[in-house]
Amino acid sequence: MKVDSLDVQRWQKYIEQETGFVLPDIQLQWLANAIDCTAMSNGLSVQQLWYQLSKSDELRQQLLDKVLIHESRFFRHRPSIDFVTEYALQHHKADNIDSLFRVWSVGCASGQEAWSLAMSLAAQRCQDYVILGTDISEEAIKSARLGQYDHRQQTLIPQSCQPFVQPLPSKSTLNRSKPSTTEAANSMQENWQVAPVLQPYVNFSVHNIIEQKPPTTHLQNVIICQNMLLYFRKFDQRDILARLSEQCALEGYIILAPGEALFWRPSNMRRIAHPQVNVWQKISA
Repeated sequence: MKVDSLDVQRWQKYIEQETGFVLPDIQLQWLANAIDCTAMSNGLSVQQLWYQLSKSDELRQQLLDKVLIHESRFFRHRPSIDFVTEYALQHHKADNIDSLFRVWSVGCASGQEAWSLAMSLAAQRCQDYVILGTDISEEAIKSARLGQYDHRQQTLIPQSCQPFVQPLPSKSTLNRSKPSTTEAANSMQENWQVAPVLQPYVNFSVHNIIEQKPPTTHLQNVIICQNMLLYFRKFDQRDILARLSEQCALEGYIILAPGEALFWRPSNMRRIAHPQVNVWQKISA
């Protein structure tokens, strides 16, 4: 039995209750398809799925993985990446030997933003840094940790960061002792992976941003939260931003998407005048 158009509103409220995400009406068909798919894959009716969700964290996570949008791309907003890189260089020049330069990518989806930051920092020979990427989707985090992407994503990476891209042979190529030159070349073009040299600098974790508990006890030099707040109601956005400011180190920065959360007026943060980046600096604890 498929979910009907009236019942889907009940599911819409459930998603908001669990994640804070407000799915617009234009995405209700997407939600209905996700519900039907989750129910069918577990041999349940839609009604049975509804009653089982409160009893099974696994079912809940499966549904959330199908509902939530995990799209991203490498170097999505280049000015923000450049801002973080320049700040990291200043941080190291200031002889901050005792502390790592810490960056948190909130709502990292499949990891493109976190890996973009790592590539940019590594291209500038930064070493004392660590990047944390978090997302509510277990499926997205698994993909992020794997660090494998298609050819279209590689074309978005600037030339200076291409050394951190490695070809990934297809399974058919790996299983054959002597693949043809054409087959090997095609497989190299189709898929690639982030260079293993970056792996020690990047960690990924499942985290629900509306939860009170942060994903790490460390204060962050930079927190990037772009194109995610728009899915939350304004009062939830304020709560999220307040939590992010608590996790931001003094004199550190929070970077939002251009035009995002312009209503925010925190007493402990000040907006930096920048022509391309929506950035806030923490000025008091």
